[in-house]
Amino acid sequence: MRIVAGTWRGRLLTSPPGLGTRPTADRVRQALFDMLLHAPWGGRALLEAARVLDAFAGTGALGLEALSRGAAHVTFMEREKAALGALRENIARCKATDQATVLATDATQPPPGKACSLIFLDPPYGQDLGPRAVTALRRTGWLASDAIIVLETGREEAAPEIGELLASRSHGAAQVTVWRNAARPG
Repeated sequence: MRIVAGTWRGRLLTSPPGLGTRPTADRVRQALFDMLLHAPWGGRALLEAARVLDAFAGTGALGLEALSRGAAHVTFMEREKAALGALRENIARCKATDQATVLATDATQPPPGKACSLIFLDPPYGQDLGPRAVTALRRTGWLASDAIIVLETGREEAAPEIGELLASRSHGAAQVTVWRNAARPG
């Protein structure tokens, strides 16, 4: 697993042993970021200088990819101990400690936070954690009113309605949906 593009292109990332963490594959991340950059609702302004939230961060590949491509800051939420170790190691490998905050927390029970314009949610498949996290993140101030939310689920899972659907793509076992936050903060 590596950073696909940007300042840290080619930088190798580590992941914890075992099957507890399911990092987003390089090719899926490449396709996702291509979509974010080239869609009519996306573009460079979506990433450059953005505040990003990478919830269910695992190895941090999505958030680190965003930093590599120009995001200003990423907050990573992860609760699993092994994944937290890999996440912190990957942030250090990218020399991104000044641009990253790691919260050892459950994204469905987050602390109050600052509004982010780009949200990555990559929860364990089949547990309906995405919609629960979106509700909790809205309630605690993490989602800007027009935030772009990227949700990765299992391909066979029904896409939950969490805002205005902008795009949906299948990649192997994964389904990636992109939403615009439709709820008002608070």
